[in-house]
Amino acid sequence: MTATRFFSDNAATVHPAVMEALAAANRVDTAYDGDKLSQSLDAAFSSLFDTACEILWVPTGTAANSIILAHFVRPWQAVLCHEEAHIVVDECGAPAFYSGGAALMTLPGPGAKIDAEALKARLAGIRKDVHQIQPAAISITNATEYGLVWRPDEIGVIAEIARGAGLRLHMDGARFANAVASLGCAPADVTWRAGVDALSFGFTKNGAMTAEAMVFFGGSGGAGVRELKKRGGHLLSKGRFVAAQIRAMLTDDLWLANARAANAGAQALAAACGTRLMHAVEANELFVRLTAVEAASLRAQGFDFYDWGEGAARLVVSWDQDAAAVAPLAAALAAL
Repeated sequence: MTATRFFSDNAATVHPAVMEALAAANRVDTAYDGDKLSQSLDAAFSSLFDTACEILWVPTGTAANSIILAHFVRPWQAVLCHEEAHIVVDECGAPAFYSGGAALMTLPGPGAKIDAEALKARLAGIRKDVHQIQPAAISITNATEYGLVWRPDEIGVIAEIARGAGLRLHMDGARFANAVASLGCAPADVTWRAGVDALSFGFTKNGAMTAEAMVFFGGSGGAGVRELKKRGGHLLSKGRFVAAQIRAMLTDDLWLANARAANAGAQALAAACGTRLMHAVEANELFVRLTAVEAASLRAQGFDFYDWGEGAARLVVSWDQDAAAVAPLAAALAAL
C-alpha cells in the first residue's frame, strides 16, 4: 500500500478477491454475455436491491452513463443535469455521441447537486413546440462531483419533478458504494424507492479492474439497450471476465466494505484539514484550500493530488489505503 497516491481512486489496486475471480473465470464458456456469470447478474442485483433488475455490464463508467442516457433520450431531445456533472465536464461528449446528438441542459446547485427550484424554472421555460429541444431525462450523481451524497428525500424531490414532466431519472453512481456506505441505508433507498429509473453502478474505483453495471429498475431497460451496447463497442467477446469482477465485488458485500474503508480514510484526513475544507466530507473525496506554496510543500513530501482551480486541491482516498497509509498525509496537512 502507498501513502503518496491521493489523486484518484481510479489508480487504486485491484482487490485480491477480484483477481481470484478473474483467474477462476479463465475457462471455456459461452461468448459475449451468454456465460453463466453474466446470466447470474439479474438475480444477484435483484436480491441486492430487493426488486426485479435488468443488468448489463460494461467496462467503463462513461459507457454506462452514455448508453443508459441514449436509451432514455432521442437525438432531438435533452438530458437535464448539473453544470459540473461528470457527463458534462469529463466525458468528451460521449452522451451526445451515443445518443446521436442529444443535448445536455445544465443547471446550478451547491455541492454539484441540482437545485430543485432551478430545475422547475428551467422546465417551465421550455415551450412545448417543435422549435425547442425537449428534455427526456434528468441525471444526478451520487456521490456528487464534490463528494456530497444525495439522501432519499432529496432524490425524491427531483424524482417527483421528473415524473410530473414525464422524464426518466438516471443516477451516475461511479462512487455509489461510497454514498451508500456514508448513509448507512439500503441501496434501494437511494435508487428505485426514491424514484430512480436506472443506475450506473461503479465498481472500478472501488476494487474492480474494469467493471461497471447498468442497473435498470421497473422495466426501464428492455428493447434497444442491448443493441446500443453492441453498437457502441461494449459487448466484449469474453464478457465473463467483467461479470466475474462484479460477482466478486457483490460477494459478502465486498463493494460496501471497500467503500467504508475509503470513507474512513477520508474522515481521518478531514479531521486534519479543519477549516481548509471547502465541502462537507461525506464520501471518499476531500476538497481543501491550499496555497501554491502549501501544495508545493506537500508534493515535495511525496504526496500526489489534483489541483482544483486556484488555491484548492482534491484529495481522494482509495479502498486500499488503510489508516497507516493515510496517517502521513494527515500529519502533513495538520502541520501546514
